[in-house]
Amino acid sequence: MTSMDTTSGETTSNEPLNRRNLLKFLIPSAIGVGLFLIPFSTGDTINIGMGMMADGLQAMLGDALPAIAVAVLCLSVVLTTLVKVTKPKWAREGVFQEMFDVLPIWFIMRGLGALFALMTYFQVGPDVVTADFTGGVMLNDLAPVLLTFFFFAALLLPFLVDFGFMEFIGSLVRKPFRVIFNLPGRSAIDATASWMGSGTVGVLITTQQYERGYYNRREASVIATNFSIVSIAFALLVTSFIGINHLFVPFYLTVVVAGLTAAVIVPRLPPLSRKPNTYYEPVGCQLVEKETSGMGVFRFSLSQAVKRADKAPGPRQLARHALINVADIFLALLPLVIAIGTIALILAEFTPLFTWLSYPMVPVLELLRIPEAEAAAPATLVGFADMFLPAVLASNIESELTRFVIACLSLTQLIYMSEIGALLLKSKIPLKLWELLVIFLLRTAITLPIIAGMAHLFFF
Repeated sequence: MTSMDTTSGETTSNEPLNRRNLLKFLIPSAIGVGLFLIPFSTGDTINIGMGMMADGLQAMLGDALPAIAVAVLCLSVVLTTLVKVTKPKWAREGVFQEMFDVLPIWFIMRGLGALFALMTYFQVGPDVVTADFTGGVMLNDLAPVLLTFFFFAALLLPFLVDFGFMEFIGSLVRKPFRVIFNLPGRSAIDATASWMGSGTVGVLITTQQYERGYYNRREASVIATNFSIVSIAFALLVTSFIGINHLFVPFYLTVVVAGLTAAVIVPRLPPLSRKPNTYYEPVGCQLVEKETSGMGVFRFSLSQAVKRADKAPGPRQLARHALINVADIFLALLPLVIAIGTIALILAEFTPLFTWLSYPMVPVLELLRIPEAEAAAPATLVGFADMFLPAVLASNIESELTRFVIACLSLTQLIYMSEIGALLLKSKIPLKLWELLVIFLLRTAITLPIIAGMAHLFFF
């Protein structure tokens, strides 16, 4: 098996850095950091630049957003049907083929998402779908937020990922990733992309790296299921929805501690520990990281960032990629969120399913001294369907401590079928549905005591 470098033409000596490319790295990256990573105090809440822009758009569009969501969901079904039936030239290969030429199960889910949205918007059909606490929550509460947040996230994310910032951070933490997580240092970039961009971005990067031979089956499975945490922006969305904005800093600190602990333990347990160290067959070679002897870590990281900035796409390409990302999120992921979320809420509100499944969690929560344990128990498991559902179910719980714990848990469980799970099942990474369920339960068992312990000891 042939070994190759992860970066072509990598600097191995202390060459002077090109000033133009250095500025090309620093200026866009500074904009990205300012938009995504620096919190601002707005009244009695904390927000980030991108979040403030999303809030402004949401306030401007107001009651029109549910109608826009319905139109987007219907357009998704129309375009998918057109591609499946007529096979137009523009969708025979590339991104549009991947977006619209989908398997029957995903086509059905898109149809259900549009159907649920239409029924809810026009209040036609059974109450289990159109009720305020099922279809109403998804269409009137969640969809407007997702449309505005992800619109700006998709447009502005290139400032973080296309001008070298990911390479800079990833190279800085390369050695700790090898030592702590037994993963290639390059995986730090995937994790950083998730934490600073979105879990979806992290999974897409991991899938691409696996298909190109940078990761073996075990590494790709571990990275995708343990480092695809949601962005700070979405974490802020959860805290806003559940009413704990003023606790955002301790909230996110708790998520980081619990998430990193799970990332150390879960990969050492089945099913991830049983994944083979073999590579994706069509690759034919293993790509290995080049050593950085002769250069300091900071200078090497800076050199990688500058090289990435030098290869950054131009304005036209950036605009095209951004619009494609928006289309993919709106037309491919939003229908899945609405369909799976509505079904899960119907099961949660109109059937005893989640109550039955969560019975074993009641004594666990009581042991951890979590108030309103019976009301909180279903929210500890419903996240497998969609990560936002625990916040929806817990929003009416009076205890702030309980809402804090549920919100933290929902972000550390990571495996939610409406987005990350769907992406993983559609990818070439060798993960099955039952394995995703086991990983979800393992992460729940590991992170819940940590979250409860930190809440009791430090914040409440």
